[in-house]
Amino acid sequence: MSYYIVTGAAGFIGANLVKGLNDRGITDIIAVDNLTCADKFPNLVDCEIADYFDKNEFLDLLQDGHFDGGVEALLHQGACSDTMETDGRYMMENNYRYSIAMLDFCQEEEVPLIYASSAAVYGASPTFKEERGFEKPLNVYGYSKFLFDQVVRRRMDDASAQIAGFRYFNVYGSREAHKGRMASVAFHNFNQFRAEGKVKLFEGYGGYAAGQQSRDFVSVEDVVAVNLYFLENPDRSGIFNLGTGRAQPFNDVARAVVNACRQAEGKGALSLEECIAQGLLEYIPFPEALKGKYQSYTQADVGLLREAGYDVPFLTVEQGVGRYVQSLLRSA
Repeated sequence: MSYYIVTGAAGFIGANLVKGLNDRGITDIIAVDNLTCADKFPNLVDCEIADYFDKNEFLDLLQDGHFDGGVEALLHQGACSDTMETDGRYMMENNYRYSIAMLDFCQEEEVPLIYASSAAVYGASPTFKEERGFEKPLNVYGYSKFLFDQVVRRRMDDASAQIAGFRYFNVYGSREAHKGRMASVAFHNFNQFRAEGKVKLFEGYGGYAAGQQSRDFVSVEDVVAVNLYFLENPDRSGIFNLGTGRAQPFNDVARAVVNACRQAEGKGALSLEECIAQGLLEYIPFPEALKGKYQSYTQADVGLLREAGYDVPFLTVEQGVGRYVQSLLRSA
């Protein structure tokens, strides 16, 4: 029997991928993760898997040949994704060295490797295109992802099987509650609105008006769809941006959260100006600690992704956040 292996399987994107595989009738899945902090296990409760391994036990078994000849594909989502982590030694061992071990196995076994990179590789760059000249990571997390991407690039021409890496932009959606402060803006806006009856955003900074700092917000629904498209098309390889290609301001996220909550109460949608006038959206001073360290704008260049054949439209913030809030309300 051949298995699909998902690392980081109890995490945000990993668990959504497991569920996405299940929705396609695939249950022969080996889930790999680190449950030292067990608060993310609920992400897998409604999923069907064949087995679970701790990430260290899995690596030992992998390198000992336990899975030789028995893997259909490896979806490598496991990583420390905390951009504030300062332990570089841990970050490089966990994100970089572990990823190389996955790559080595997949190339030796001629198994497709689909893995998570990150838009953090671009750092302070104003251009978000998959080219070396635009890659300027600002933290060790971004550097760990950047360095592995360079290894992939060097090996791509001689690859024995598919290698597809995705630079995730600002992903939001179901199964992210365990992430705490690293959860999405949409998640925090929702909880703030439910608790305080208002959403708080930063005042203007860096040439942007209040709440107009903009990011490429991409629904985890779209992230899963792209990953599974490549899984189903093993002849497509490369490193690709995974965002919508459309930057939207934080104001749009806040307004989408407010209006989705209002809709659930049978109330009509409000404009941004109405949200502000009614005290449902409030601006707070920009934190001194973030000045000079804050990305005010991101927008994925999705040209390579489209060239690879993925032509499905991405959800807008209004669509995706609206659906996400509805799911949060159902589970509240």
